[in-house]
Amino acid sequence: MTHNQQNKTVESAHLGSSFDDFLQEENLLEEAREVAIKRVIAFELEQAMAKQNITKSAMAERLQTSRSQLDRLLDPNNTSVTLSTLSRAAQAVGRKLNLSIT
Repeated sequence: MTHNQQNKTVESAHLGSSFDDFLQEENLLEEAREVAIKRVIAFELEQAMAKQNITKSAMAERLQTSRSQLDRLLDPNNTSVTLSTLSRAAQAVGRKLNLSIT
């Protein structure tokens, strides 16, 4: 089979399927969801901080942590943040963290 034939076979295998289906087949769906959720949370925290004029230094003080720890919390690609930390960060800007299993 030529390289072009292999590419057409791979393309036709995914023809008509959704992106979620593709990610699931490649065993990437859960990782993609984790990153997407973390990006949304980081974005919302940064927006709340901006709206309330809270600097990163002030936010770190509210969380009783370092500025570098806060940077990890706000890093949209860092999914290794604990639920406790996310909840404390939400409370620091007057918000609540809500989780659900669907």
